[in-house]
Amino acid sequence: MSLPWVQHVILAPILLPLIFGAGLILINERHHQRKFFINLASTLAMLLTAVALLLLTDHEYWPDGIGLYLSANWAAPFGIVLLADRLTAVMLLLTSVLATASLIFAMTRWSRIGVHFHSLFQFLLMGVNGAFLTNDLFNLFVFFEVMLAASYGLVLHGYNSVRIRAGMQYIVVNLLASFFFLIGVALIYATTSTLNMTDLAARLERLNPEDMVLLKIGVVILALAFLTKSAMWPLGFWLPTTYSAASPPVAAMMVLMTKIGVYVLIRLWLLLFSEGPAAGFGFDLLLWGGLATLAFGTIGMLASQEPGRMAGYAAVISSGTLLAAVGYGQPALINVALFYLISSTLAVAAFLMLIELIDRIRTPGAAMLALTMEAFAVEDKPGEPVGKAIPGALAFLGLAFACCALVITGLPPLSGFVAKFSLFHTLLNPVDAATGIGVVTWIMIPLIILSGLAGIISLMRFGVRTFWATQNPVAPHLQRSEVMPITALLLVCVLLTVQAGPTMAYLDRSAETLNQPAIYIDRLASSPVIGDTVLEDDQ
Repeated sequence: MSLPWVQHVILAPILLPLIFGAGLILINERHHQRKFFINLASTLAMLLTAVALLLLTDHEYWPDGIGLYLSANWAAPFGIVLLADRLTAVMLLLTSVLATASLIFAMTRWSRIGVHFHSLFQFLLMGVNGAFLTNDLFNLFVFFEVMLAASYGLVLHGYNSVRIRAGMQYIVVNLLASFFFLIGVALIYATTSTLNMTDLAARLERLNPEDMVLLKIGVVILALAFLTKSAMWPLGFWLPTTYSAASPPVAAMMVLMTKIGVYVLIRLWLLLFSEGPAAGFGFDLLLWGGLATLAFGTIGMLASQEPGRMAGYAAVISSGTLLAAVGYGQPALINVALFYLISSTLAVAAFLMLIELIDRIRTPGAAMLALTMEAFAVEDKPGEPVGKAIPGALAFLGLAFACCALVITGLPPLSGFVAKFSLFHTLLNPVDAATGIGVVTWIMIPLIILSGLAGIISLMRFGVRTFWATQNPVAPHLQRSEVMPITALLLVCVLLTVQAGPTMAYLDRSAETLNQPAIYIDRLASSPVIGDTVLEDDQ
C-alpha cells in the first residue's frame, strides 16, 4: 500500500525551495528576469501549499487536525517526523505571504546588486519552513543552520561597510547561539535518549529526579539559542543594528526569523512544561525576560532617530510582548499572542520596506533643518494657505506610513489595536477569578501601554520631520513592484481587523490543541509505518 498523495503536502514546503534553490544556482546571473519568475513560481506554490495545509488541519482531515509525515517510512520516534497542525499551517501561510511580498519588492533593484540572491532566498525559505514543520530537535538544528547560512549571505548581499560590520556581528552572535543549541540538544539526548519533541514529553514522567535536573539544564541552554533569536534582553543587542543595515526585503524576512524563536518556545514549552512532572518550569524566566525586553525596546524606540532602528526596536517590543504572554502561563493568552504575532510581523515588515521609499524624499539638509528648528523651538509660520494637489506617490507614502504606525503602536482601528485590546481583556479577566488580578498583570499592562506611547512619539517625530518639515518635497518615482507588496501587507492587516472574529476562533482552536500535550503523544503513538492496518483505519 502506498501513502495517500495528500500526505506528501506536508513535505512540499521543504522540498519545493530545496529543488528550486538548487536549480537557480545553475542559471547565469545575467538572466535576472528568468530567475525572478522561477523564484516567484516556487514561492507562490508554497503559498498554495500553506493554504492547503490550513484547510486540511482545520477541517481535521487528520485526527485532531495533526498530520504526521514519517520520513523514509521509519516508525516514530526512531525516524525524523514532520508535524503539521493548525499553528504550523498559519506560520507557513505567514511565511509565504511575507516571502512573496519581499521577493516582489526586491525584483527591480535589490535582487540584482549581488549574486545568488534567488538561490539564497529559496534556501532561507527551506530553513524557515523546516523549522516550523519538524518535530525533532536535531532536525530543528539542521533547519536552523540552513536558515542562518542563507541569511548570512542575504544580510551581506550588496555589501557595504555598514552592512559588513552589522553582518559580522550577526554571524558571530548566531554562531554562539548554535553552539548553545548543540550543547542543549546533547544534554537532552543524554538524559532521555530521544530528540523527538512529542516522545520527549511522553518520557518526562519516567525520569528520576537527577535526570530531571539534567534535562532542565539542557532545556535552559537550548532556550538560550531561541531567546537570542527572539531578541530577549540582553541577548537582542544585535537586532536593531542588523535590521537597519540589511537591505529592505531581507530585513522584512528577518522580522519573521525573529518570531521563529518565539514559535519554538511556544511549541516546546507548552508540550513539555504545561502539565506533568515539570509543569510550570521556566515560565517565570520567559515572563520576566519578556517584560525586561519590552522595557528595553520601549527605551530604544524612544531614543531612536533613524527609521531602521525604530523598526528594529518595534520588533524587540513585539518579541518582548510575546515572550511575556507565553510566560504568563495562562492558556487563554496563547491565541491572542498568536494574533499579535501575525499583526506585528506584517506591519514591521511593511514599514521596513516603506523606509527605503520614504528615504527618496528625505534630504540631509531638510533633516538638519528639522532638528535645528526642534532644538531651538523655532516656529515655522507658513504664509497664506494655497490649495495644492498632493502627488500620488507622496499620498501613498503618507497613508502607508500612517497605517504602519497605527498597527505597530496599537492604535485603533487596525489589527494592532484589536490584538492589544484582546490582550488586556484576557489579562483583566483571569480564568480563576478567585485569585484576582495579580501584581504581574499591573506591571505588564502599563509596560505595553508605555511601549505604544513610545512608538507614537518616535514615529510621529519621524513623520513630522519627513512629510512636514521637508520644504517642497519632490514626489519620488515609485515602481509598481515596490508599491504592491507594501499595499498587500497592509491590506492583510486590514483584513485581520475585519475578520478578527474568525481569525481569533481559528487561533483559539490552535491554542486549545497546543495546551493538551496528550493529544500529540497519542497521535504520535497511533501513526505506524506504511502497511500497518491501523493506518488503513485512519484513512
